[in-house]
Amino acid sequence: MMEAADNSQAMTERRQAADGQNTDGSSGHRVRQITYLLLIVLTVGMVAGRILAVTAVDVAVVEKIRLREAVDRQREQLKLRGIQGANLEAALQEFRAKKSKELRLSRPFLSANDRSRWCTIRALVDDGTYAIDQIVTNPEEYARWQTIDMVKHASSGQPHLYSSKPTLLPTLLAGEYFLIQKLTGWTLAEHPFQVVRSMLLLTNIPVIILILLLLSRIVEKLGASDWGRITVMAMASFGTFLTTFAVVLNNHLIAAACVMVAFYAAVNVWIDGKRETRWVLIASLFSALAMAIDLPAGLLLGVLGLGFLYTLPRATLLVGVPVVVAVVGVAVGTNYMAHRTVLPPYAYRTAGQDWQAGNWYVYDYQVGSRVISSYWKTDAESMVSRSKIDRGEANRSEYIFHSLIGHHGLFSLTPMWLLSLAGMMAMLVRRVTPSLRSLGAVILLVSLGCLTFYFSLAEEARNYGGMTSGPRWFFWLIPLWLVALIPAADWSAVNRRRKGAILSLLFFSVLSASYPTWNPWTQPWLYDAASHFDWLQK
Repeated sequence: MMEAADNSQAMTERRQAADGQNTDGSSGHRVRQITYLLLIVLTVGMVAGRILAVTAVDVAVVEKIRLREAVDRQREQLKLRGIQGANLEAALQEFRAKKSKELRLSRPFLSANDRSRWCTIRALVDDGTYAIDQIVTNPEEYARWQTIDMVKHASSGQPHLYSSKPTLLPTLLAGEYFLIQKLTGWTLAEHPFQVVRSMLLLTNIPVIILILLLLSRIVEKLGASDWGRITVMAMASFGTFLTTFAVVLNNHLIAAACVMVAFYAAVNVWIDGKRETRWVLIASLFSALAMAIDLPAGLLLGVLGLGFLYTLPRATLLVGVPVVVAVVGVAVGTNYMAHRTVLPPYAYRTAGQDWQAGNWYVYDYQVGSRVISSYWKTDAESMVSRSKIDRGEANRSEYIFHSLIGHHGLFSLTPMWLLSLAGMMAMLVRRVTPSLRSLGAVILLVSLGCLTFYFSLAEEARNYGGMTSGPRWFFWLIPLWLVALIPAADWSAVNRRRKGAILSLLFFSVLSASYPTWNPWTQPWLYDAASHFDWLQK
């Protein structure tokens, strides 16, 4: 408790030193001026990003053109066969009804990544199985529901296709779909837009609100200036890829929310000196969920676990460990239900020549009369047909460069993270607030561990996260980096030059997050710029 009191006194002193405007009568006016300036910069950055990505795409028009051309071709063929009059029109009407389903392009799923999860959700509720064959091999469904994120195996008897994504998240969301279906009668097969939009609103919006609410509480605890607090919240609201990806079903946003909750519990224990068992339970539950949803987040579980074991050993052993075991058990259990193995599909990617020999990613499947090969085959012909980014970066040094300051760079796309890096260092060196050093150490260790893991991957896996507008492997770390931003934002509050610098970094961070105007599964603006000017190797 003495440590918590020292922290409180130290933070009060920092607030007084860093934000003298709070003590005079014009503080309200100055806060408003700060807010206005931040909102202007954020708005301009957001609009600039969207302007840079402007293009004319209207899927509904394309659908109409494709259908009209198909009907015209069919009309000519039927005329050549001597069909005319009412019989011709009846045949064309039947053809149009069938073909409109096959040529349908509009869909609420924006990539193979999220379609893979939606396939599992639909299969669980509508068909009572994790297998997705009945969806992706149906000629009428293929245009909307096809995905490359699939595996094939016969662990349950007959060979089937399955999503390659971890099973816990879609299993949980299947419960939400089940309730929507029972209450409204909507199904993903017949009402995909209504179901998907409803579930995204009910899932992603509360998740974002939770992140921002908990961050605002941490900012109030640790922040020392109005400028610093507002800057961090502005960055969280407009400058990260979490909001960019809120329009699709993905594990990174939900994992980030779990990380935020777990870290908030740590702040209450280490900064406020709270020792109630509930904080151990919360930290254990949500850090374990983060790991189950986004596997590398297990780094946070390990580091927080060691910290809590030192601070609250009894509660950690009696409450924290059983909670973690329970969450891991559920995650492994859903994986076993789907694949009849405790190992995730990713573990069956390299051994064997095809799915029958143990490599679940190498297979063929049939859609009508067409035979389609897995996107992930590794023979020379298949590798050439892959997109360049999915072939993997051959040069590890180049991969690290572009992951940090290049076309998919943490610091080039979101330069505000440079200040977060400085903030971590500030947390570690402050002698008057030892608990801040604990928070800084957690953020730094977890961040370095995640970077090291991804930088050590083999060539094929060095793909920057695939077709994505940002370095999505690291999105779950964003809540931690926002907390680390607090001392750096306070540092910038003391003079105009520092404020100008932070506004410049904030501008480009918002621009990067706003560049994907409607679909986050696109390349970053830096990658597009480099491709346009032919700076990338062919």
